[in-house]
Amino acid sequence: MDKNIQLHDFDFGSFMEAVDMCKGDVFLETLDGDVLNLKSKLCQIIGIANILKGTSIDEITIRCADPEDESLMFRFNLYRELPENK
Repeated sequence: MDKNIQLHDFDFGSFMEAVDMCKGDVFLETLDGDVLNLKSKLCQIIGIANILKGTSIDEITIRCADPEDESLMFRFNLYRELPENK
């Protein structure tokens, strides 16, 4: 998929729950051009380490490999809630 979703002011715990619900890969793209696969536990640790270092994340861009995941993440961004039936 070539569609990117920009998230602003989100709860990191809920965001990671949404990522865990996704079937395919979910990529976080930084403003510096780095791309992290959030389905990878190693990349999750790297991302959390950056947050704990005091890096403030006001906005992130994510890209989903699966169209259903893209829809899930879009709804999460819009409504800040997770689907109950997944």
